[in-house]
Amino acid sequence: MTETDRRPLLLLLALAAVLIGVVLRTWHIGSEPLWLDEAYSAYAAAKGFDFLWNVVPLYETHPPFYYSLLRVWTLPFGDGLTALRALGLACGIATLPAAGFAAREIGRYLGLDRKRQAVFVAIAIVLAAFAPMLIEMARQVRPYPVMILVIACQTGMLFRLGQHGRLSSPDYAAYLALFALTLWLHNLGVLYGAATGLAFLLLVFRRDWTRADWIAFIGGHALVALLWAPAILILADQAPTWISSTWLVFNWRLLDWGMGALWAVPLRGAQFAALVLAIFAVMGLARRVRGGRTAGALLLLAILPVAVAVAISVTLSPVFIPRTMTGVTVPACLLLALGFTLCDTRLRIVALGALAFLLVQMATYDIDSRKTGTRYDWYGAVDWVSARFAPGDQVFAYPNEGALPFRFAVRDLGRMLPTRPIPTDMPTLDGGHGAWNPTGSRGVFSLPTPLLEAIASSPETRAVPTVWLLRLGPWAYDKGDHFLHALERDRVQVGHYKSGPIDIIGLRRKDLPPVAATEQPKP
Repeated sequence: MTETDRRPLLLLLALAAVLIGVVLRTWHIGSEPLWLDEAYSAYAAAKGFDFLWNVVPLYETHPPFYYSLLRVWTLPFGDGLTALRALGLACGIATLPAAGFAAREIGRYLGLDRKRQAVFVAIAIVLAAFAPMLIEMARQVRPYPVMILVIACQTGMLFRLGQHGRLSSPDYAAYLALFALTLWLHNLGVLYGAATGLAFLLLVFRRDWTRADWIAFIGGHALVALLWAPAILILADQAPTWISSTWLVFNWRLLDWGMGALWAVPLRGAQFAALVLAIFAVMGLARRVRGGRTAGALLLLAILPVAVAVAISVTLSPVFIPRTMTGVTVPACLLLALGFTLCDTRLRIVALGALAFLLVQMATYDIDSRKTGTRYDWYGAVDWVSARFAPGDQVFAYPNEGALPFRFAVRDLGRMLPTRPIPTDMPTLDGGHGAWNPTGSRGVFSLPTPLLEAIASSPETRAVPTVWLLRLGPWAYDKGDHFLHALERDRVQVGHYKSGPIDIIGLRRKDLPPVAATEQPKP
């Protein structure tokens, strides 16, 4: 087959992959409830900019930039479930051509002929379209899909700058803007920034830089650091709480699963196929003039943030969570695509087999994940409570953050279920003497037993016929079930709903008649 014949087929392959990737990213996106972290985003975006920039930094380690971006998005599009998820979806879809752009610039940097460039771009888009973590993040009301898109574009700009090395060009200004966005989108953006800075030196640095080049290099990065200064102050202020208070622990098994998910899929066969392609990529790059720099830059972008996150998790505080590391997935896809593109002719059948197996595993995993649905059945919880709710009843959310996804689920379903966060609405910035922050967030407290007993025995609580106690992680926030036992002194259990971390217990006053048979909980 000639090059002229092959290119339309590659284009069709890439377009088909994009179409399938879009379907996977939109599958039931408007029917799955917001989970806890998404509810945090939606809650913040519903507030004004004064709240976002003056209150959010008091309890949230992440910079308020993403919440502000989401706020701006909701002004014209609304804050319904689909509208909230549409921002991440738009960024997730845009990541596919961004991966193609990055592949094209890498191909030009390596001096690939047009045939190999076309193959490389097509395979990179296909891998990005099917990558499970990219699909999952595109469905999230969180900063990750925006961050992934920014890093994909930044990768392309790095290699474009590597081609000409001119620091007076618009390309350099675009690179700096993307660098600043990466830092402002997440509290771990600094890890991606470190990888990007090292990759920049590897690709762009020239021994013959003039004084003007050095001024542009130092001045540009100093400007980015200056712009980032408020975000680092927020992180520095919040970090001690996370280090000293969080119940999270680092699990090496999570690293094993996470690396598989970030680079391919968390299945052994797929991981082996990805390893074969990565080895072929390094072997192929070793034979090219700029191959060593290319391999070094992509490996830095794909591995360094994870490695540093693991080191921090082991020595200071557990920050390695796979979804926070999804910025490495596009560079990983690019490296795997190079493995097929640059593979030696004698090994082409092996590379083709590895690529085909990897794509089949990705697609299977993607479809199974969509069929499984959400792990947080907030709609089921709302339906269960609604069927048993009577006038005067209240939902008590302890810890208070549980009220966020519950209230959004109530809103989505058009119900009316009065909900009282304990001790106050988010954020609770003063939990009282003896309170502490099990998750590290200063807006969520585990309350001391005397305060819980005081809340349970207060006139406001005693007046409620049935308290529906909504708990998230009672083993962390209420060890010993002190709040539950305090409520049970004057109440009797009339139902229990448990789904994943969602735990709801109905507690009816003992002085009231039992609920009617039609109100009794289903077995």
